[in-house]
Amino acid sequence: MAALTAQNQPKPDGTSKPDRSDRPDRNPKQDRSRATRQRLLEAAVSCLAEHGWAGSTVSVVAERAGVSRGAAQHHFPTREDLFTAAVEYVAEERSQALRAVPTDDREEAVAALVGLYTGPLFRAALHLWVAASGEEQLRERVTELEARVGRESHRIAVEVLGADESRPGVRETVQGLLDMARGLGLATLLTDDRARRERVVSQWARLVNEALSED
Repeated sequence: MAALTAQNQPKPDGTSKPDRSDRPDRNPKQDRSRATRQRLLEAAVSCLAEHGWAGSTVSVVAERAGVSRGAAQHHFPTREDLFTAAVEYVAEERSQALRAVPTDDREEAVAALVGLYTGPLFRAALHLWVAASGEEQLRERVTELEARVGRESHRIAVEVLGADESRPGVRETVQGLLDMARGLGLATLLTDDRARRERVVSQWARLVNEALSED
């Protein structure tokens, strides 16, 4: 007879211990650690969007995340570590938002693309750009990630707009739309002229639709 395994050896009362070999491994400590890291990254992005680089210290981010400064430094030993990770987080969040842009209505897609450049994620990215211009440790990482996000933004814009880049002028039309969206995003740093922006976007949507439509 095969020997009893440690999992099902009889207990003193004669019953067998339950076999836990098929139960999924769970590590509450790792779960808490991941949750803390996520809160810190979200808080870093929010602080950048609201206060810029100068006002976004590790202490400010930790307070917003609801964790101690020590806990924040456990995950990100330096300020540069924290905001380099925030760069990656912002890049991924922006990419996910781009993938969710609707594709069934071209004018709606234009408005959604512009919205991505006038919201808090883009505002945080702008502050990272400014910070990177004077922070050597951030510059290379920010430049690399923004180049990747820029390429992906253009590729997804082409997809959601149903643009045929083999036609003359179409690639430039898509790029012009994204450049215009960035410009509106820059303008929102100073004022929130939403009504004017909506009129501009509506006109651009008509122009883009005409430029991309088949003759």
